[in-house]
Amino acid sequence: MLNYARLKERQLHLLALLRFLLYPNVFAPAAEVHTKAEAESAVRTQLRDILELICPDISPEDTANTLLVRLPAVRKMLDTDVQAAYEGDPAATCREEVMLAYPAFEAISVFRIAHELYCLHIPMLPRMMTEYAHSVTGIDIHPGAEIGPYFFIDHGTGVVIGETTVIGAHVKLYQGVTLGAKSFAVQPDGTLVKGRKRHPDIGSNVVIYAGATILGGDTKIGDGCVIGGNVWLTHSVDPGKRVLTAREQTELITADI
Repeated sequence: MLNYARLKERQLHLLALLRFLLYPNVFAPAAEVHTKAEAESAVRTQLRDILELICPDISPEDTANTLLVRLPAVRKMLDTDVQAAYEGDPAATCREEVMLAYPAFEAISVFRIAHELYCLHIPMLPRMMTEYAHSVTGIDIHPGAEIGPYFFIDHGTGVVIGETTVIGAHVKLYQGVTLGAKSFAVQPDGTLVKGRKRHPDIGSNVVIYAGATILGGDTKIGDGCVIGGNVWLTHSVDPGKRVLTAREQTELITADI
């Protein structure tokens, strides 16, 4: 029988080790780890123990090697996210403040790690990581989402980003934004069809203000768009457009019909 308590403990330990490897001056690992070599060895141990619990057919050595090789690219991507937060929030006094105090960095740093594991087809573990971040920050990002560089979530509470969402570069979200599914396809027996594109695509250089909801796998928000607070969209928006009020939203839908 799967020991869930042990799995959750191992997952948190692994996450702490990986974030230490990314930013050793920001994240503290377990007390027994002091160097990069010790942390990498501990990552291998944790991954082996986790995969033995959830998926013994997957090679822990190959998984660890691939993950450790990808960490520099993850760090490079996270550096752009820190820069986006520093440049995008006048209240940010320095990049270190972003890393230490901003819930967005907490959630995005966990997401970027979990996404790598998701891409390696590791079951359960990536979702556990992002749900841990969700519980701590109120920001719910599925590890399957594809998110480009320079990504910033201001304030953050209540943000939801679904599994098949694709987000370009230099995108800024405010609190309460939902990038979700419009509906779910159903099998004849009533069970949900899985594996389909359900969530929107967001172009580059897009700003989405607080409380906006954008739904549907066919919904595309073009580059350079501005989506206003509390706007509800299930239709695509052409590049460079601004949808700021309920009236503009209605005009957009009417123009599509």
